[in-house]
Amino acid sequence: MAGTRKPVASGNFYPGTKSILEEELGKYIEGPETRKKAIGLVSPHAGYIFSGSCAGKGFAAVDVPGIVIILGVNHYGIGHPFAVDGHDAWETPLGPAEVHKELREKLVTDSEIFGIDVNASIKEHSLEVQVPFVKYINPDAKILPITVAGGDVQRLTAAGKEIAALIKDKPENFLMVASTDMSHYLSVERAREKDKKAIDKILQLDPEGLFNTVAMERISMCGVAGTTIMLSAALELGAQKAEVIDYTNSGRVMGDYNRVVAYLSVIVY
Repeated sequence: MAGTRKPVASGNFYPGTKSILEEELGKYIEGPETRKKAIGLVSPHAGYIFSGSCAGKGFAAVDVPGIVIILGVNHYGIGHPFAVDGHDAWETPLGPAEVHKELREKLVTDSEIFGIDVNASIKEHSLEVQVPFVKYINPDAKILPITVAGGDVQRLTAAGKEIAALIKDKPENFLMVASTDMSHYLSVERAREKDKKAIDKILQLDPEGLFNTVAMERISMCGVAGTTIMLSAALELGAQKAEVIDYTNSGRVMGDYNRVVAYLSVIVY
């Protein structure tokens, strides 16, 4: 496979200098002394100035184990629609995050859905912005980044079942992170109203309901496909509950509440 993926969002979405990034992450990840053993995490992926605090609260609430599967968005339409990253590692200001190559091979070998692709993630920030949080909390964690372009609900839930089958023997060693922002460019009231319909389905652990609600209500939740996969896998792994950790929006930074992007952190356990 290809060597190390070079960052594209460093110095833009988040600080590109190790000391500054560590200081910023330290502020975001201040949280409880005891962290829940979670199966999944919904985490936003905007620039840290907008969504870093929301993401940090989510990561602070969970144990980050040795392997983190990150389900991102294919914003650019590049490559395989269910692309398991083909790099050996991802470069970050905190040092390289190693990709779990054996897990990658195991996932794609028997899959009719996933394929290895080094190109799908090349420009993708939705995956990259999650990696420093993982690296900061657990420097030894390996990652498995997956870029998801979409698909019908049956294929997405089937993809979730494939991931669950991959990790069912030792689920305590894994965390799935579904990277998504919520409503885009609506008034804060309208965003909250629409997002509540999606969040309710997440809290009900209802992957099909989430996907169908987002489609029917035209909710601009960009990572609904990855979140559907995560919820499907979590159900297979015995998830019992989901809990909202934070819900916020860009208006709190920009001062414009007429045209916000909304951000959500949810843990599934």
